[in-house]
Amino acid sequence: MDGIPIFNLVRETLPAVKILGFRGVVNSTTNYILTAMETGQPFDAALAEMQGAGIAEADASLDVDGWDAAAKTAALANVLLDARLTPHTVERHGITAAIGPRAIAARAAGRRLKLVARAGRNGGGVSARVAPEELADDDLLAGLEGQQNAIIFHTDLLGEVAIVQRGGGLTQTAYALLSDLLAIGRDVSGRPPARRARS
Repeated sequence: MDGIPIFNLVRETLPAVKILGFRGVVNSTTNYILTAMETGQPFDAALAEMQGAGIAEADASLDVDGWDAAAKTAALANVLLDARLTPHTVERHGITAAIGPRAIAARAAGRRLKLVARAGRNGGGVSARVAPEELADDDLLAGLEGQQNAIIFHTDLLGEVAIVQRGGGLTQTAYALLSDLLAIGRDVSGRPPARRARS
């Protein structure tokens, strides 16, 4: 998720809660493309729009092949589930132009096709996967349009807890990085960072 400081939010707002697993839509580019293809827009045209907006790189293979989502899934699983994953150990299936008819058919049947990242405790380890999934229309993830992202945590005490981001970009990504850096500074110094006065 481009702009949400997930690690800080979980640490600061869910003390004593054990994360059992999670699933989410964590890549803006692929969600935008899948949303567009539902209406019959070609894969290449939707991707070009994201590239023109500066969201997707000129070489968008990390997004559409699922590597970006796999990297985020591994990072989340390692921190929240005490896993030892790399992007290469996450089962990964991306999207291509060939998935367009499937997206259209899912929408016509009252379902939505999303690139879902998920991880969960499995016996003594953690399994993780990134792949297109058809979701029921009332699924929170199914309601995400365009660049929207969300992640749903499965917890031991609170059931499901979700974080939704409606709209993302460079500013939001920079904020997430800043938040993490401030947290590191707080941990190192033992005191909270100074708050900037608003003008």
